[in-house]
Formats: sequence, C-alpha cells, structure tokens
Amino acid sequence: MNRFTINELPLPDLKLIKRDHRSDSRGFLSRIFCSEELAVAGWIKPIAQINQTYTRSRGAVRGLHYQNSPHSEMKLVSCIRGEIWDVAVDLRYNSPTFMQWHAERLSASNGHAMIIPEGFAHGFQTLTDDCELLYLHTEVYVPQAEGGLRFNDAQLSISWPEIATEVSERDLSHPLLDSKFTGIKCL
Repeated sequence: MNRFTINELPLPDLKLIKRDHRSDSRGFLSRIFCSEELAVAGWIKPIAQINQTYTRSRGAVRGLHYQNSPHSEMKLVSCIRGEIWDVAVDLRYNSPTFMQWHAERLSASNGHAMIIPEGFAHGFQTLTDDCELLYLHTEVYVPQAEGGLRFNDAQLSISWPEIATEVSERDLSHPLLDSKFTGIKCL
C-alpha cells in the first residue's frame, strides 16, 4: 500500500513527495515517513535527527543552510501548519545544475514534502503566520560543518514570493558567493 506519490523535480535528486491523506469524519491520517516507500526516492540512510521549527510571522525567511562533507545531509521537509515557499539550491561540486535553485509551495493542507539531497542548501519563506515545519535528517547537526548562503545573494537570483519581513542576524551574516566557491563534495 503506497502512501506517497514521488515526483521528480528539475534539479537531479530533488523530489516532491505528495502524501495520501486517509480521511473520514474525524479528520485524517497521513504517513510522514516510510523507509521502504521512500527508498525509491533515494532515501537510503537511517533518520539521524528530527527537528521542528515554528515561525511566527508571514514573510519571514530562514536559511539557506547546508552541512559540509563528511556531514552532508539529506532532509525530508514537511510543513505541518501554515504554508511556505521551500527552496533548494544545488551546491554539488561538478553538478550539471550547480548553483541552480528550485522552490515548491508546501503546506499543511496540500500535504506535500520535499526531499532535499546531500549537497543542497535549503531555506524557506513563510506565506502565512504561524508556520510549523518538521525536518527529518540523515545526519546529526555538526556546528563546525555548517555553511550558509545569503537568501538575497544576487548570484542566486531567487524569486522570493514576498518581501522578506524578518531574517535572523545569523542568516544575514552568511557571505555572498564569489568565484572561490566551487561547491560541496559529497561522499
């Protein structure tokens, strides 16, 4: 019994997961994760960490974050309350889509999630107030391996759907890209 529809996205290995909601008069049941069903989407490692975020205000931007090798991680990102514009940027060394980005609307109502592959940066903008996300990671967070891109870096030219109303000091401190950045080498 397959509870997911897996859609290929324009960047290699980036996937949109559409969940099947089983509904009745009480509400619904939706499977968040199944290792067997998501293996065909490339999820072959165990879950090492699960995080939840809450963002209070519409228009806020979080990210763009990634972890460097050997701590590169795959993420399954789900919006469980509200709606977001979820962005993934391919940072893989020698990738044919290096520095390209793709975004999808994820919401509690559409039940969609994105699998963000190793070697990608990830961020999002809230499209409603009171957004909650659930992240499943294949690696634990390692502060020394963390990297980030500025959400408004001109070299990325990300088309954010709204004016950024709030961005953390940490995310604003990420350096702008230059010719020295050659990408992430994933193991």
